[in-house]
Amino acid sequence: MNSFKEGIHSFKGYGKVAEALDQRSLQEKAKTRKRVIIICIASVVLVAIVASVAVGIVRSKSSSNADTGSAAGESKTTSKAMKAVCDTTQYQDTCISSLSSYPGASKASAKDLVDIAVVVALSQAQKAFDLVSNLTTKSSDLYQKMALMDCLELMDETVDQLNSSNGELKKFDFKSLTDPAGDVRTWLSAALTNLDTCVDGMANTTSNDAKAQIESIVENLNQLTSNGLAIVKSISDVLGILKIPFPTRRLLTDDFYPVEHGFPEWVSAADRRLLQVNVTQADITVAKDKSGNYQTIQEAVDAAPEKSMKRYIIKVKAGIYEENVQISKKKTMLMIIGDGMDNTIVTGSKNVVDGTPTFSTATVAAVGMGFIARDIQFTNSAGASKHQAVALRVGSDKSLFLRCKITAYQDTLYAYSLRQFYRDCYISGTVDFIFGNAAVVFQNCTIAVRVPNAGQKNTVTAQGRKDPNQNTGISIHNCKITGETDLNAVKSIYPSYLGRPWKMYSRTVIMLSQIDDIINPAGWLEWDADFALKTLYYAEYNNFGAGAAVNNRVKWPGYKVLTDENDAKPFTVGQFIGTSWLKTTEVAFTEGLTA
Repeated sequence: MNSFKEGIHSFKGYGKVAEALDQRSLQEKAKTRKRVIIICIASVVLVAIVASVAVGIVRSKSSSNADTGSAAGESKTTSKAMKAVCDTTQYQDTCISSLSSYPGASKASAKDLVDIAVVVALSQAQKAFDLVSNLTTKSSDLYQKMALMDCLELMDETVDQLNSSNGELKKFDFKSLTDPAGDVRTWLSAALTNLDTCVDGMANTTSNDAKAQIESIVENLNQLTSNGLAIVKSISDVLGILKIPFPTRRLLTDDFYPVEHGFPEWVSAADRRLLQVNVTQADITVAKDKSGNYQTIQEAVDAAPEKSMKRYIIKVKAGIYEENVQISKKKTMLMIIGDGMDNTIVTGSKNVVDGTPTFSTATVAAVGMGFIARDIQFTNSAGASKHQAVALRVGSDKSLFLRCKITAYQDTLYAYSLRQFYRDCYISGTVDFIFGNAAVVFQNCTIAVRVPNAGQKNTVTAQGRKDPNQNTGISIHNCKITGETDLNAVKSIYPSYLGRPWKMYSRTVIMLSQIDDIINPAGWLEWDADFALKTLYYAEYNNFGAGAAVNNRVKWPGYKVLTDENDAKPFTVGQFIGTSWLKTTEVAFTEGLTA
């Protein structure tokens, strides 16, 4: 360190150089002081926010008396802090009772109560996992056993997501808390989706006792998780209003790999190059003709390293691969590259009619974080008569699909949870064929409606947001919504709609997209009478085409025709799913509304 200082001092004889260095030093010191001041102010403000969550809680004057250390005085103060935190939640009684029962909560600071809310949920999630595990081993009914196995997987993921949220909250990263697409809100949103999916999967099982046990523990866990999400969102909202410019760490690589075309930041520099080049050096190759390392995709996935932080590439040569592929949570940073969406095809036929729960019907299920697929087709060949039959289910955070074809009939693409991005893809189906509760953006994709079963109506989307604080939804940006050739010939017989509300707070936005005349003038379809019509958020912004006119659209309270670009921007790549994870990719994309 001394040698560095001596080196700086040696430049003083060069006049302007020394002056410039001194000036730079002063500027850096000023910037440093400003950052420190900002952080200090933000820290004070944030503590105040957490203590009161913007409801103006003021300590009782009696707390300054000599008996403030008494148990009664301490309990009174704690109750105020807890009430302030719990007032922002949907389940306030559960919030108060869960925080009060936590050891040491009576002496905990207001900030600690935020951490405790997630810790309590985490403890309950572990109990839920143990209960489901026990029920799974005892079940003799095949369908119920499959549903319980799905629940077990979902509870395992929930434990991970709550654990990760707990770790992130302890850092108390200001910027992370203000970002609508931030990690904590994303993980807690996904945890809620898991719980809802578990209960849905048990609905058609035979054992009422098992269903009752699952529903009971999941309902309690759902309330605890929802409360944690509400508290975090309330802090985020207040910090957003204050608009405090929290400093962020700048990486040296930012200068070498600048953001291009606004693509999400969570794709690395290496991944950007991999997504662009036609010839990629793969780690292993799959080929039907035995010219590769493996003949099936699942074998290649199983051979991939676990919990990898480095991209692992599987090249799948042209051919039809009849198999169901599971990419578990341990298979992280996996990339599968085909020889083109019409040349490399993965196909399966599992479906609900033949006895498989919807969650498990997926031909390919990707859960491991950071999954990427390029130039490949995922299909479920069960057909329209088999109803729910998923081609691709994605619960992989920061996942990306480029030039992929995803095709089936009902429930084609299960954009299940977490952050997802689809670019230049072709997606086709009939009923609810893009569904789930991810934070997902489709950009430059073709979305094609097919001929359904007799008497059915087509719905492009069925978004599953159940909690108003979840940062989830479907954003369709600069896409083409059209009909396949078979439907265009009979479109008057089979009405098609942009979507319907699967859950209470269903959210879908379509902007700057071509909508062909296969879409009914009403645009959107009810799920069940007036269910969710006041609480959903469906919006259209500057779409075009024969089916884009909005004058005859539904008149629901939750439906919006956006005319101000500022109302549409929150659903762009940059704001809705974040750009940090796609920051250094070479894939062309649009961060805002237009390139």
